[in-house]
Amino acid sequence: MQDDVLIVHGGSPLEGEVRVKGAKNLVPKAMVAALLGEEPSRLRNVPGIRDVHIVRGLLQLHGVAVYEGDEPDELVMDPSSVELANVADIDAHAGSSRIPILLCGPLLHRIGRAFIPDLGGCRIGDRPIDFHLNVLREFGATVDKRPEGLYLEAPNGLHGAKIELPYPSVGTTEQVLLTAVRAEGTTELRNAAVEPEIIDLICVLQKMGAIISVATDRVIRITGVERLGGYTHRALPDRLEGASWACAALATQGDVFVRGARQLDMMTFLNVFRQVGGAFSVEDEGIRFWHPGGRLRAIALETDVHPGFQTDWQQPLVVALTQATGLSIVHETVYESRLGFTSALNQMGATIQLYSECLGGTPCRFGQRNFQHSAVISGPAKLHGADLVIPDLRGGFSYLIAALAAEGTSRVHGIDLINRGYEGFHTKLAALGARVELPPQQSGIAVAADAAGAVHSVA
Repeated sequence: MQDDVLIVHGGSPLEGEVRVKGAKNLVPKAMVAALLGEEPSRLRNVPGIRDVHIVRGLLQLHGVAVYEGDEPDELVMDPSSVELANVADIDAHAGSSRIPILLCGPLLHRIGRAFIPDLGGCRIGDRPIDFHLNVLREFGATVDKRPEGLYLEAPNGLHGAKIELPYPSVGTTEQVLLTAVRAEGTTELRNAAVEPEIIDLICVLQKMGAIISVATDRVIRITGVERLGGYTHRALPDRLEGASWACAALATQGDVFVRGARQLDMMTFLNVFRQVGGAFSVEDEGIRFWHPGGRLRAIALETDVHPGFQTDWQQPLVVALTQATGLSIVHETVYESRLGFTSALNQMGATIQLYSECLGGTPCRFGQRNFQHSAVISGPAKLHGADLVIPDLRGGFSYLIAALAAEGTSRVHGIDLINRGYEGFHTKLAALGARVELPPQQSGIAVAADAAGAVHSVA
């Protein structure tokens, strides 16, 4: 496998404008939802990222016609001819994506069976599919584990269930929603995830004809219906990408306007950004983020499920915290291995120590399990260029931020992983004045990445 490399010449502030499109954590799931309908669906504000490309291919393998709509960044999905796909084709196309597990409920409703290959995804901690399989069994599915993957059937159909999650898992909440909407009877889900992307998925399903209510105590109730239609929906903007560019502006002492960013979805992040010493202004078309000069302030921070500080905001912010004066404490409570990326920052000159104790003040589920899930960051640190190998999606973008903030030149390996969630990031970096380049043998990759703004051109 080719090791994709980006050469980053650091030391220059990022200045200019970028645009964020639909959220990575909503768009692929809304595409899966189209499988449930009897009529075509239209999804707008679709980003040109790899996860979209993977789900598009999976839908097509199952007989769904997918094509560009009349608007820019619009996909039309016609599920009128859904069929079971070839096992080898699914396995080859899914690659490392974890999205295929969400096709189970819709496929069981449409054709009575489903196949799911071994699942990949970012290596940031234990993300078992047991939650998903247990939920599907609660609805009446049978699961046959074979060497090539999982075969699922619903010999007696799918029926509503009462489910309580041990942790408000986003993926399992999505699984319940996508399965319950056409299951017979009523489903009650307790301790559900209520992230903005979850609420937007509920809006999609309601447009299709679903009956879903969300209570203030993390209880979601779904009344199953026999038939769903299509939908027309504009995806909410990607608050996680927006925060990534905000952290890049802060770490490089820059000034970036993120077109499409919304205050409502980012309120918790904005509070922390201001506490650290960053400045922002909310405008009708987006949010401007900048470093106002002076020292950044160290903080104590805990990640949590929504409405807490999102785990996907943590890694980019940690890079900015290396430039803050004093000792910052970060307690990661969502993924137990998400702080592993900090070892490379230490090689660049940062001073970050990891601990297995819950340093945030609130004991979490990892506290007695010997996971290094708390970090103490001493700053400000003078970062210098280094060779970096991207470990996961958000960690990868964080390495880009660190390389841009550092003095000297860095070589960032495995940049292809960033395409999973950041549309055309090469182009956006160039628009912000970043000095980045690909090695000569990768010149073709640069063209492909720059063209990723079109939905159909994702590499």
